[in-house]
Amino acid sequence: MIPPGAVTAAAPGHPLLATADVGALLELVPVQRAGLALLLAAVALPVVGVVIVGLDIMPVRFAMMHVALLGIAVGLLTGPDPALCALVACALAGAGVAPMARTPQGLSGAMGLLMSMAIAGALLLLAVSGVNASGAFALLWGSILAVGTTELVVLGALAVAVPALFLWRRRELALLLHDREPAECSGVRAGPLTLALLVLVAVAVAGAIKLTGALLVDALTLLPAPAARRLGSSLRAITLWAVAIGVTVNTAGFLLALWLDWPPGPVLVLTAGAVVLAVHLIPERRSASWRRTSAAPWGSLSH
Repeated sequence: MIPPGAVTAAAPGHPLLATADVGALLELVPVQRAGLALLLAAVALPVVGVVIVGLDIMPVRFAMMHVALLGIAVGLLTGPDPALCALVACALAGAGVAPMARTPQGLSGAMGLLMSMAIAGALLLLAVSGVNASGAFALLWGSILAVGTTELVVLGALAVAVPALFLWRRRELALLLHDREPAECSGVRAGPLTLALLVLVAVAVAGAIKLTGALLVDALTLLPAPAARRLGSSLRAITLWAVAIGVTVNTAGFLLALWLDWPPGPVLVLTAGAVVLAVHLIPERRSASWRRTSAAPWGSLSH
């Protein structure tokens, strides 16, 4: 990761304190691509985390990790770009579970079924095809400096699509994420909107896996959401806070990882976790939050 001569020992005899010339590293094309990917991810993925928390679909990360593994196995076997196959598989899976999302319980059950079937299919496919499984299981750890054009295109599309959807359907999203049944009674077409959200969530999780690895994808998606919910009292405020926290965490974590020559994935997670803990040390606002106020006027949720 670090070119020869870029690392200088800050304290002799203490290799953990060695630091790198960040300026020199930022001149490298792989580092620049990784930084761009993280900035694009910071615009879309924290908002996706707000959706995951609002719909109460925490198992979606694990389900999509297994579906991505199946998609990569198919790509390795048939020849297309495995990363693209993983994205397509996750998008189809997100759309496929939408009909089972009539209730949060039904959606959680669907995610469990999907996760079990996807990992079984992936393992069976890898076993009977004789394909080298190391490439498929590499997604567990990620490779942020190996981000390719496919990942940048997907993250760029998400950085446009997710904010656009929230601006276009802000009131409907606020109602749906607050409570599905009152949303339907208010005229919100919950089915198509849930379908769109699930596809976005699935593609976003798949697109983020390359950056931090499947095991640490929460740093880019879920961790900014609880801090944003603490700071914001409306869906718009929560969304803006989530993006701001995402940009801060991704930038600071990546630069810190470069400076210390440490793996970016764990550093991003620890940075995001530190921000969440720091935010929760701030005294809670007296005004009721968007998710906790069941008696709030529905129109105020969209502000």
